[in-house]
Parts: sequence; structure tokens; C-alpha cells
Amino acid sequence: MNSTPWRNEQWYTSHWNFNPDLTKSYKFADKVQFRDVSLRDGEQQPGLLFNKDQKVEIAEKLAAVGIHSIEAGMPLVSRQDEEAIREIVKRKFGPSIYSFARCLAQDAELAQDMGCDGVIMEIAGNKELLQYGYQWDRQRAVDAAVTATSAAHERDLDVVLFLIDTARADFDFLIGFIDEVNRDGHFDALTCVDTYGVLNPFAAYHIIGVLKEKYPDKRIEIHCHNDFGMGAAATVMGLAAGADVAHTTISGIGERAGNVAYEDVAFTLLALFGVDTGLKWDLLYPTSRFIHELAGIECRANEGIIGPSINKMAAGLPIGWYEKVKSVDPLILLPYRWTFTGHPDVEYCIGKHSGGPVIKHYLKKLGLPDDDEDKNTEILNNVKDAAYNKGTTLTVEEFQKIAEAIITKA
Repeated sequence: MNSTPWRNEQWYTSHWNFNPDLTKSYKFADKVQFRDVSLRDGEQQPGLLFNKDQKVEIAEKLAAVGIHSIEAGMPLVSRQDEEAIREIVKRKFGPSIYSFARCLAQDAELAQDMGCDGVIMEIAGNKELLQYGYQWDRQRAVDAAVTATSAAHERDLDVVLFLIDTARADFDFLIGFIDEVNRDGHFDALTCVDTYGVLNPFAAYHIIGVLKEKYPDKRIEIHCHNDFGMGAAATVMGLAAGADVAHTTISGIGERAGNVAYEDVAFTLLALFGVDTGLKWDLLYPTSRFIHELAGIECRANEGIIGPSINKMAAGLPIGWYEKVKSVDPLILLPYRWTFTGHPDVEYCIGKHSGGPVIKHYLKKLGLPDDDEDKNTEILNNVKDAAYNKGTTLTVEEFQKIAEAIITKA
């Protein structure tokens, strides 16, 4: 094991992350896995609609990244969704394929017919949702879950019990419900579902710990949303408590504030916790760009890990520092190497915040003389004025026009 897991050729984080007094509380599974839910839960983001061919292409991209399993959709939604699931199964990309289903035996039968490896069977875990949303009594729900999970198990499917709104459910009601299904039905995995993104990271650690202790022979999975911006943190903490599988989407697509981005969880696990999930790290950014372009949605330019401009530096002082340290170790001024996740390497912006090092950098890049400090200062002042007038940074072509005009004048 690397004696300094917080620092290597690719990242430079904090030694505090690996303090033994802290790490002794971690209970990570031997093999943490990701189940991507982009094709069902992610597509519920308003305005998103992936056709059959697009869903197949997304599944192929996920397989290339190294995602372990894919929730390929809910065939009940449409004929096209069923066709997409069947085609994804047929392609045998590598990840195990799951169908999302109601707690109905006929849904289990369909999952088997489509050739799925498993089925994720949803039912309300919160008695208020059950009473007022489903308008079912408890016994009806228990009976449905027992019958459906048994039917799925009889068809040799991996059965995941997905309890909607686990995070807000009355604990005694929740455990009593699970216990009855466990006794009279069957499930291989139990999902802690934070449907409304309300678990703080410490609570996620605690509830996963409780479920792991209560059901030690079951796989425990965690499915969070991002309504308070804590979805990735809660998921990481749930995994630190021993959850085996994280449910995520590409770049956090999903309804309301979105699901949890697998990029955030996976790279955080690797660089901040030393847990390698085996993904193809240089595909994180390209795959994110693919899904944004396919869906026609914007990504915040400075979004962590997947933002298209996170590799760009604008402020003159840090750029001056970077010019001095980059030959020693660029990570003195970076959290990680941008190329590790598939971004271009460091780029300097030209604009209001530029300083002398940026001017010299681009003069050299363009093959223009850079040894006249008075002209360099004049170029810098003109660059700042032009950026103010434009209202944003300048292109290299705009910089070149300014520089040549000053260099060539008498």
C-alpha cells in the first residue's frame, strides 16, 4: 500500500483523510460497486427522453467506464423502454442488467423473459406514503412484496427490495415490514432509499450501519438524491458504513435536484478514502460530455470533476506560482491532474485577471518576442481593457491581434 495515499503522481489531497484515528471507523465492503440508474431514474429529469438506440449507446458507455451493473429501465413505462432493455441484455456489454419493477409477480416474469440478471422491486417503506399515496393498508403491501419477491426468486433473478422513502420511514414500521418480507418472501439485497435527499452524511452512516447489523446476510445498497446538495456525501458515508452498492447516475441527472453523480462518489472514494472501484478514470469527463450533449443539457462550467472549465486558470498570481512550480510538481497548485479524469491539461485564460506570466506564456506560444517588458505591460493593459469591453475572456486570436499591433508599431 502507498505510504502516502494522499499524494502521488495524480493527486495531492490531505493527510488528515488517512489519519488512523479516523480510518479505523471505516467499514467499506471488500468490493464497492456502482449500479447506474440513468436509464430510469435519471431520465425522469424533466425534458429528458432517451430513445431505444440512445439507451443502448448509454449502456455501452457505462460498460466502458467500468460500471458494475445497470438498471436498464422500467418496461412498464413504454414499449420502447422494454425494447431497449431487451436490446441491452442482448448486447452483453459486461455489467449485470436489472429491470425496475412493481411488487407484482407479472413484473418478475417479464424481467425473466427479457433476460435480466435481476429485478429491483419497489414498494413504499414510509407508511404515510403507503397510506396516502398508494392508498394501501400495511397488510396489502406486505402481501404484494412477499408474493412478488418470491416469484422473482423462483425465476432465479437477483432480487433487490427497494423501499421508497426509507430515510423518512418510521423505524419500527420499516423494520417490521422488512422482517416479514424476509421471513415469508425473499430478497438478496435491501436498498436504503433516500428518495428526497434528506439524509445528512452522518445519518447515512448510521442507518446503513443499523441495516448491516440487522441483515448481515443481505447485500445493502444505498440510493440517494441531491435535494440538499449532500447526495454524494451521504452516499460515500453510507459506503464507509459498509453499504455494498451505490445507486448513481451519469453526472447526477435525475428529477428535482438530481440523483447522485457516480463521478463524485467514485473519485472521492479513490483520492480521499483510498478505495479503488476499478473504473476507467480517464473516461469520467468524456462520458459526462457525451451525456450532456446527447440530452441537450448544460453542465455548470466549474462543476467538480466534470465541469468543462475546471482545468482553466484565470488569476494572475496563482498562474505566476504555477509557472514556477510546474517543473517541480504541478500538484503543489492542483488537487489532482486534470488529465487523470479525461480533461485537457492546465489552460490559462486571457482577460481581466491576467498578469505578466500569461502575457509571456502566449507570446512564446505564438512565436512572438517576449523580452520587451514595456511592451509586455502595454499588451497586458490592452488585454484588460479589451476583456472589460467584451465582458469575458479573450480568445488566443484576439490576444494575438492586440500583441502584434503593439509589437510592430514604431
